[in-house]
Amino acid sequence: MTGVDSGLTGVDDGSTGADSGFIELDGVEKVFDVRKKTGFMKRERRQVRAVDSISFRVERGEMVGYIGPNGAGKSTTIKMLTGILTPSAGRLRVAGIDPSRDRMRLAHRIGVVFGQRTTLWWDLPLVDSYRLMHRMYRIPDARYRENLDRLVELLDLGDLLDVPVRQLSLGQRMRGDIAAALLHDPEVLYLDEPTIGLDVVSKSKVREFLRELNAERGTTVLLTTHDLQDIEQLCKRVMVIDHGRLMYDGPLAGLHEAGESERILVVDLERELPPIDAPAPARVVRVDGPRQWLAFPAAESAAPLVARIAAEYPLVDLSVREPDIEAVIAQMYAERATA
Repeated sequence: MTGVDSGLTGVDDGSTGADSGFIELDGVEKVFDVRKKTGFMKRERRQVRAVDSISFRVERGEMVGYIGPNGAGKSTTIKMLTGILTPSAGRLRVAGIDPSRDRMRLAHRIGVVFGQRTTLWWDLPLVDSYRLMHRMYRIPDARYRENLDRLVELLDLGDLLDVPVRQLSLGQRMRGDIAAALLHDPEVLYLDEPTIGLDVVSKSKVREFLRELNAERGTTVLLTTHDLQDIEQLCKRVMVIDHGRLMYDGPLAGLHEAGESERILVVDLERELPPIDAPAPARVVRVDGPRQWLAFPAAESAAPLVARIAAEYPLVDLSVREPDIEAVIAQMYAERATA
């Protein structure tokens, strides 16, 4: 875990001392009561444990990936961190604030982007949503104009400001939502699938923007995504949650080692050739005409393998496919079951 100053200058945030994280969860649980119809006029009541005794700390200025399959408990965690949901048990603090007890105070210090839901006003032009947020968050006029101009430029929103939100594509709306979440200079940014629906160029712009935001302003970022390239390019630390439990907390390379995952190098040659003589542990897993697929450990760099193939074979093109996070987690379970 990256050691970064977690104090808040001149602010009584209720933190418990030097060992406290900027975001702290200690034995946090969330249990939902679910009623299921079992017959005529009969319903069965059962409990679903969406988050199961999770504990972790995130220091001020960290960018952390929070990943897992659908239904793992990621969004439930984010909703508790923002105060939308109240934990069933455990202790949770963000900048020393209990989100569920002081949600309004916390709202001025956090920004949230839910990939499938918008915080923008559906029937209004994009810029009108920003003007409303200017008033809601009481952002000083000069700071609002400075932030808006910068966000519009970096996220390429200039031609979209007068377009009603309902007419925006998913990718355009995502960029609009990211700008909206940052207008008031939040100290913490929660991103739930921020690059969903974006093309390759837009993804690259958003990633670069987030890197600059973190480096220049020290914004703490908690990122949930199914795109491991988001994690790989932005986060030094990753946490994996599944069935409500924290399964892994550490560097991405360590996750790949724990799950023994593999990346796939797709090689297009000038002509059909026998399987490439790849150095172990890389191996050819499929051949289809001039195209060949090679698997290699995800924790290793692709550079030496690419350099060797380029030097010894008539190469036309190649690409690297990242492992699927669900497959990584499944392999982790399999390894634990046989241990």
